[in-house]
Amino acid sequence: MAEPLIIALPKGRILKEALPLLARAGIVPEPAFHDEASRALKFATSHRDVELIRVRSFDAATFVAFGAAALGIVGNDVLLEFAYPELYAPIDLGIGHCRLSVADHADAPPITGETASHLRIATKYPRLTQAHFAARGIQAECIKLNGAMELAPLLGLAPRIVDLVSTGATLRENGLVEREVILDVTSRLVVNRAASKTDARVSVLVEALRRAVGDAAAA
Repeated sequence: MAEPLIIALPKGRILKEALPLLARAGIVPEPAFHDEASRALKFATSHRDVELIRVRSFDAATFVAFGAAALGIVGNDVLLEFAYPELYAPIDLGIGHCRLSVADHADAPPITGETASHLRIATKYPRLTQAHFAARGIQAECIKLNGAMELAPLLGLAPRIVDLVSTGATLRENGLVEREVILDVTSRLVVNRAASKTDARVSVLVEALRRAVGDAAAA
């Protein structure tokens, strides 16, 4: 009997939005998946050929790219930041809407190529950040942080940040202003290219999730 296919799911808000789509595709996790006290890392589902793992959003892409999971759910921000050639993203799931934006203090000077040839920016997206500013002739020196990005301007680590923004409430509460949008973000179904060629079950799952997304949009 073939090993179950693994789907890598990101923790947090996207997970809550993804579960109804998975249920429409006939994939319902076992009760332990919802138990916050559980230390389990891999979970069975109602689909005998599918198991789930719950990981950090950046790690979901890595698990799929290196074949530890056959499929996953990943924001297009992560896809573009890592640019793994082993991945392809056949479906925009239409969930996890947010944006990758530049933010700084309200009294910070505007960013232009004439006045700022070099910027120091705190972010967990150095690739996207550097590419965005390089297109304007500005060199971005990126300080890599994985959280609490808003502290960087407050404590003098970097005057600007590039981070995901949903409502903007966290920025406002920390005295920051959203200046420009680098990327509009939604979550995608990602697939390991090798797995899609060697295991016919992968394409069956992809089509089931494609129908689930269509059904959800029509509901």
